[in-house]
Amino acid sequence: MLIRHAPDLTENDVTPKETYLRRREIMALGIGAGLSALAGGAQAAQLTGKLSGKKTFWTNEAQTPREAVTTYNNFYEFGTDKSEPAKYASALTTRPWTIKLDGKAGKSQTIDIETLLKGALEERIYRLRCVEGWSMVIPWIGIPLADVIKRAEPTADAKYVAFESLARPKEMRGVRAPVLHWPYVEGLRMDEAMNSLAFLAVGLYGDLLPNQNGAPIRLVVPWKYGFKSIKSIVRISFTNKQPSTSWNLSAPDEYGFYSNVNPTVDHPRWSQATERRIGEFKRRDTLMFNGYGDNVAGLYKGMDLQKYY
Repeated sequence: MLIRHAPDLTENDVTPKETYLRRREIMALGIGAGLSALAGGAQAAQLTGKLSGKKTFWTNEAQTPREAVTTYNNFYEFGTDKSEPAKYASALTTRPWTIKLDGKAGKSQTIDIETLLKGALEERIYRLRCVEGWSMVIPWIGIPLADVIKRAEPTADAKYVAFESLARPKEMRGVRAPVLHWPYVEGLRMDEAMNSLAFLAVGLYGDLLPNQNGAPIRLVVPWKYGFKSIKSIVRISFTNKQPSTSWNLSAPDEYGFYSNVNPTVDHPRWSQATERRIGEFKRRDTLMFNGYGDNVAGLYKGMDLQKYY
């Protein structure tokens, strides 16, 4: 198993030296991020909340360089080429920003992003596996998804969580084209959403989340293919029916609802048995559930994962 829980390792084990030294500076100031210039145009916002110091989920694998993480992206709202999000996402206005919590909930509400930024934040280093066959290792900053879900007090018949992205054609050039059904939507089963791995990221590499990476808030579910980790979230709804998801609507024979990383279930057009880690030449074996089986395999006990892909 490649995931370790601290105290098995230290920051020096998993973080490039220059990032580690800078992070100590940031922590000394009691903040978790730099200015918006470092965050891809996030309108002068900062991560004002203190990092909690919890190291719940870390990996000892080498982190993908920040430059690659912020310039090689799938974010179709800004274009279908990997370089287009970094080129065009600066047009996105991320302040003010609110997330609506509604549906089958006892306390439907609207949360301002600043409220989340001022709260306790965690840093987690997760593997990211794209359905296209490439992968990264990214240090995220954020909060457990379960913490936000609990705010809304979902009712007993809330079986699923549906997510919706922003769709603003004036600022998101990709939304002007019918590449996908807009707005981008995703979903999780409630027990998946409440799993300790499910995370809402508001930053990466010690800085505020760049626009091209899904600012100001995105989902991270590391045991699933990357397209499940919906970006620029504006709505989280609770429902008793399995919600629609954008890629399943676009190509239902290729993209299922669950989309768990599974080396034994190939995409109809390519194998999923191996992956290419960005920055490496040789391909490596794909891990079941992206290596997070100890945490999530129980969610799918008794399910036919060839059928429920």
